[in-house]
Amino acid sequence: MNVAVLVPVKAFTQAKQRLAPVLSPDERRRLAQTLAEGVLAASSDLPRFVVCDDDQVREWAEAHGATALWTAELGLNGAVDDGVRSIAALGFDHVIVSHADLPLPTSLTGIARPDTATFVPDTVRDGTNVMSFPLDQPISAAYGSGSFERHCVAARIAGLPVEVRADPHLALDVDVAADLAHPLLREVLPPWLPTIPVNHFTHPDR
Repeated sequence: MNVAVLVPVKAFTQAKQRLAPVLSPDERRRLAQTLAEGVLAASSDLPRFVVCDDDQVREWAEAHGATALWTAELGLNGAVDDGVRSIAALGFDHVIVSHADLPLPTSLTGIARPDTATFVPDTVRDGTNVMSFPLDQPISAAYGSGSFERHCVAARIAGLPVEVRADPHLALDVDVAADLAHPLLREVLPPWLPTIPVNHFTHPDR
């Protein structure tokens, strides 16, 4: 397979808003950038593309060896769909789409399967942290609450075999204060992150 990786990255200064109760704006910016750098590093053996609408992110992506695809005013789903079309036009036949906030992305490039749609849900099986599919049968992005089920249904309607990958590392993301306390993340999160009071560790449904 000729596989590419696509990562949507929002402006670092606007990222991780749900961590505002426990992290400062600069800490949220630094955390978002650190996590995104980890995702790009984990996929460095494949061509990488970043969809963005921020000049700083574009410069950052190119500095890290990725191709930046400008997708202004499209929203997350529109930006991913536009990026998928651009990658297909370049001759790739399979794509891995990954969120940029995965703290343990080391197994990212291993999820692609020929002629198969593969989905990695988050820990509560609501969102879609990673998905992979053939570009001749693309799956329209449907991120937001309940996206995992929507993506699976779309793949089945398209007639694609569906693989749900229960990957405990790729299922982890960093959205709320409770995520910062996950035992698997204690050694991989940046050491400059502040200690969060225990009473913040309530993980809402997502």
